[in-house]
Amino acid sequence: MLNASDDRGIDVVRGPILSFASTRTIFKKGFKLVILDEADAMTQDAQNALRRVIEKFTENTRFCLICNYLSKIIPALQSRCTRFRFGPLSQTQMIPRLEHVIRQENIDITPDGMKAIVTLSTGDMRRSLNILQSTSMAYGKVTEETVYTCTGHPLRSDIANILDWALNKDFTTAYNQILQLKTLKGLALHDILTEVHLLIHRVDFPPSIRIGLLIKLADIEYRLASGTNEKIQLSSMVAAFQAVRDLVVSDAS
Repeated sequence: MLNASDDRGIDVVRGPILSFASTRTIFKKGFKLVILDEADAMTQDAQNALRRVIEKFTENTRFCLICNYLSKIIPALQSRCTRFRFGPLSQTQMIPRLEHVIRQENIDITPDGMKAIVTLSTGDMRRSLNILQSTSMAYGKVTEETVYTCTGHPLRSDIANILDWALNKDFTTAYNQILQLKTLKGLALHDILTEVHLLIHRVDFPPSIRIGLLIKLADIEYRLASGTNEKIQLSSMVAAFQAVRDLVVSDAS
C-alpha cells in the first residue's frame, strides 16, 4: 500500500508499482493488490503512466485507488475502475464505536459531551476520535462545554446570545457585546456565521425576509473568504439582523 500524497510522481509508478505488478505469484492463486491512498494527489503524468500499468498487468494484479475528489482522477483511469462512493457515517454507526473506545480508555464523558462530539464530527469517525482524545487530555472530563472549547467552536448558548443581541439590542450595544464575546472566547466570525445560519432556519421569519438575510450572510462569508477585515464584516452582520428586525416590525404594524 502506498500513500500517493507522499509518493505522487511518475518515478514511483515506473519503479515500485511497476516492479510489484509485473512479477507473478508462482505458488499462490489469486491476484496481487495495489492500494493507492489519496490518489487524487498524483500528478497527471503519474496517472497516465498508471493507466498503462493497469492495462498491461490486469491478469495478475488489481488496483484500488482511494481519493477524496473524483474530479482530480483523469477520465482514462476512471473508465478502468468501478466506483464506490462512501458517505459520512450515521450516528447509529458512530456511537457504538465511540462507546467501545470510551470503555477501553476509561474516559469520563457526559451524554451531552457525546452528543457534541457526534455533532461536530459530521460523520467523520477519525475526527470524532481526535476530538474525544484531545478533550479528554486537555480537560479530563468530556462535556459539551469542554468539547466546544477544545475545538474552538462557539457554544450553542453563545450563538443564541449573539442572535438575541443582534435582533433585540441597538446596533452599538449588539456590536460591542458580540465583539467582546468573540474576543473573550477566541471565536472566528466564519464559525459564528455557520452556526447562526442553522439557527436562522429555526426562527419564525417570513420567507421573503429569511431569503434576504441568508443572501446577506452569504455575501459576508464570501468577503471573509477573500481576506477582508473581520470587524467590518461583523458590523455588516449586525446591520443585516437590525435591518431584518425593522422589516419584521414594519410588517407587523
